[in-house]
Amino acid sequence: MFNGVKSWWLSFGRVLSSKAKRFCALALAVLLLSWAVSCGTGSSQQASGRAEVEFWTMQLQPQFTDYFNNLIAAFESENPEVKIRWVDVPWSAMESKILAAVSAKTAPDVVNLNPNFASLLAGRNAWLYLDSKVSSEVRESYLPNIWKASMFDGKTFGIPWYLTARISIYNSKLFEQAGVAKPPQTYAELAQVAKQVKEKTGKYAFFVSFVPEDSSEVLASLVQMGTKLVDESGKAAFNSAEGKAAFQYWVDLYKNKLLPQEVLTQGHRRAVELYQAGEVALLNSGPQFFKTIEKNAPDIASVSLPAPEITGQTNKKSVAVMNLVIPQNSDQPENALKFALFVTNNANQLQFAKEANVLPSTVAGLKDEFFTKATKDAAAVDKARVVSAGQLKNAEVLVPAMKNVNQLQKFIYENLQAAMLGEKPVDQAISDAAKSWDSL
Repeated sequence: MFNGVKSWWLSFGRVLSSKAKRFCALALAVLLLSWAVSCGTGSSQQASGRAEVEFWTMQLQPQFTDYFNNLIAAFESENPEVKIRWVDVPWSAMESKILAAVSAKTAPDVVNLNPNFASLLAGRNAWLYLDSKVSSEVRESYLPNIWKASMFDGKTFGIPWYLTARISIYNSKLFEQAGVAKPPQTYAELAQVAKQVKEKTGKYAFFVSFVPEDSSEVLASLVQMGTKLVDESGKAAFNSAEGKAAFQYWVDLYKNKLLPQEVLTQGHRRAVELYQAGEVALLNSGPQFFKTIEKNAPDIASVSLPAPEITGQTNKKSVAVMNLVIPQNSDQPENALKFALFVTNNANQLQFAKEANVLPSTVAGLKDEFFTKATKDAAAVDKARVVSAGQLKNAEVLVPAMKNVNQLQKFIYENLQAAMLGEKPVDQAISDAAKSWDSL
């Protein structure tokens, strides 16, 4: 739930067919949304003479029911004229539900989303822009790189909430068998480790999915290797020396059989399965995954250790952001913003981050000892939390919020796959991807 990677865990063919259906449904919903946003405002809701603010979260019940009930009670005590109505929506249903709600003018007043999906609707003027409504003092209480994640065309459409930062989890026993002294920190080091692990153990160093619908990890790796995805006008910028080098990196690993063949058809779930089976030496995931390993594969958990996320020459690290947005047709915009800032203020963020074992997006929260110190005999998940928190100074949302970002990923992945399979040379693959993007 918190590792920032959304996987459908289907075969490539089934994913393509399901995505086609989903695209049609989303296209229809977006058309309805565009019409609805241009017409009227939502109906006013009152609760016993008090203004009602409807608040949607994403799959936080029942684990955090007590936390939110207490949070809401505290806000209502400070603001007796406001009533909060909390609705928790399953992760898989949120996109379709919010599209339908906004298009039907029944949207909630505060919504928990991620910047990538929220930016799709920001481009259609669905959210309240906040730059003139949030003081510079309040804005500066949040991590600056994280605040930028909820901006579209230079305008702020969301308030940062909780974060997850991907780290490397590695099998120290496999590394020892392969004679690898320390986990790789860069992609250049990873290529050498991949060769060494394969030669010494017959296993793979790692698994990363090239399925367009599964994960943006490969797309983010291009940015970490110095590739600029799009220019200021939105045109393709990845057909560059850096982009070609990044394409060639993945092509070489695949052709040299240092990646499992199924990286072209399987998603992140397969990476998890292979790591827990001891067939892969390294996994990119969130710190919370240590608990999953302990439950599913205790023998692997006993030899698993955390390390910083692998990066390129830019030293950029990735972060997944959850934010709060306010529909522009909310009839309670002032109360909605007041509540969103209350949910995400430093004290409340810090409490939630500790309960959920995620990271806060506030400057002060990240300085808490919970995120900066771990004893030598601390549990692996606690050490991993400190590693992930320590990366945030160089962390950002590597794939920027932009219109049609899913199409950008699709064009790059499909052409990169063609190069990996020898169907196209790298120069043609990257050129074709750029042409496809620019033709949108």
